[in-house]
Amino acid sequence: MAEPLFKARNLTKHFQITQSFFQKLRGKEKQVVRAVDGVDFDIYWKKNFSVVGESGCGKTTVGKLMMRLLDPTAGHMYMKGEDISAISNRQQLKAYRRQTQMIYQDPFSALDPRHRIRTILEEPLMIHDIGDSREERTDMIHEALEEVRLTPPEKFLRRYPHMLSGGQKQRVSLARAMILNPDFIVADEPVSMLDVSVRAEVLNLMKDLIDEEDVTYFYITHDISTTRFFTDYIGVMYLGDIVEKGRGGDVLDTPSHPYTQALLVAVPEPDPERGRGVKKVPITGEIPSGTNIPSGCRFHPRCPHAKEICEKKDPEEIKVGKEHTAKCHFAGEIEFDIEVAK
Repeated sequence: MAEPLFKARNLTKHFQITQSFFQKLRGKEKQVVRAVDGVDFDIYWKKNFSVVGESGCGKTTVGKLMMRLLDPTAGHMYMKGEDISAISNRQQLKAYRRQTQMIYQDPFSALDPRHRIRTILEEPLMIHDIGDSREERTDMIHEALEEVRLTPPEKFLRRYPHMLSGGQKQRVSLARAMILNPDFIVADEPVSMLDVSVRAEVLNLMKDLIDEEDVTYFYITHDISTTRFFTDYIGVMYLGDIVEKGRGGDVLDTPSHPYTQALLVAVPEPDPERGRGVKKVPITGEIPSGTNIPSGCRFHPRCPHAKEICEKKDPEEIKVGKEHTAKCHFAGEIEFDIEVAK
């Protein structure tokens, strides 16, 4: 198999909680939020990777680490074989960020309301010294707007963000990410703030750009129903760790971790005649605090299949398919008989 475009090994990010004066006075032990707790994954060229999970599981923190907006507590990240977690030189970091861009979740706050669309799209070109003249940069801006289907581009250059619809704003965000011709884009829930009818348009557009611009996406989402359409590989994240990962079809058709099964049961069934089958995966309670990770398997307090070993021993990654693994003591043994919509 080809060398991954991006890979993470034991990627970890812990945040120390600031103590008050009285907590320090009482000698209270410092608490640490284990937001990302030693994850491993590989992303291959033009093979999109999705990470899914509940709010607060650490998805966005992983994206910020990949962009080097946060420094990892431990572990390594490699882009084209280069250890980018060790980059400290400002110029090297700037060069890395030129080839790795990010699309934010909220297009309404991601675009500066004081600037026109032309200024918003010209800014990254100015920062990275691209274009010898204003006319050359204008041509690049026109091309970027045409790529995201905002045509004619002249119609949008002098508009402010508040003059655009939600879908148009997100297309401008995509154009801003694409204008530097990056190899890799971290897309943090890029359609969650959009109407359902607009989501399909934006996802189709992002997918078209994979071949047109040779770009690869790291797709962060809580909506597991969109991952089959958009991505090739899926990682299911729970409480700072990736508990199951593999090819999209394998993870969605034969889920081997109880948490993945629970996420799939929660996907609405569009056909009322089909129903959801007879088996339910009853998980109870809310996701525990990142400051107090349960012992053993971190999912065992909510798992309907938990046994004594789950409370005491952290499960290892078990291979359940050719490119399909799960961190569960009983991976591959738990039946899942609900038909998932394709």
